[in-house]
Amino acid sequence: MLQRLDETAALLLVTGSALALAAAWYFQLVVGLAPCPLCLDQRLPYYAAIPLGLLAFVAARTGRTTLARVLLGVIGLAMVGNTGLAIFHAGVEWKFWSGPTACTGAPVMTGNVLSALKGARVPRCDEAAWRLFGVSMAGWNALIAAGLAVVAFGGATTRRKA
Repeated sequence: MLQRLDETAALLLVTGSALALAAAWYFQLVVGLAPCPLCLDQRLPYYAAIPLGLLAFVAARTGRTTLARVLLGVIGLAMVGNTGLAIFHAGVEWKFWSGPTACTGAPVMTGNVLSALKGARVPRCDEAAWRLFGVSMAGWNALIAAGLAVVAFGGATTRRKA
């Protein structure tokens, strides 16, 4: 039985967030799939969860359980928001609703059109670049973020046993 669920939750959040970012960077740098603006926004809660999770771990380890629980709760809220953003993104990919015009609409032309077209390529938010078992990266991110939210809230609300 786990003696210190807040510490364990903090470490799981740090590890899960680092792995999610590593996968995103792998697909970007190794596979060559450029992230769209919504993909980049979905990385932000993971970037925040790593240092906050480390702080929560240290707080829990040093007996500052209230601070640890607050930090875990903040991470949980960030992951719930990330889950919502990922579901929105997956819905845009499935054409259930429209996404932001910055990455799904026609480009806005200003100034020299030819030079703007040569240098700019914003990946489209409404086209899934990769799927596994029919689920896009946005869909997988929704599942991962939801799982991490459960871990965060579990660590934030479970009473410590000695």
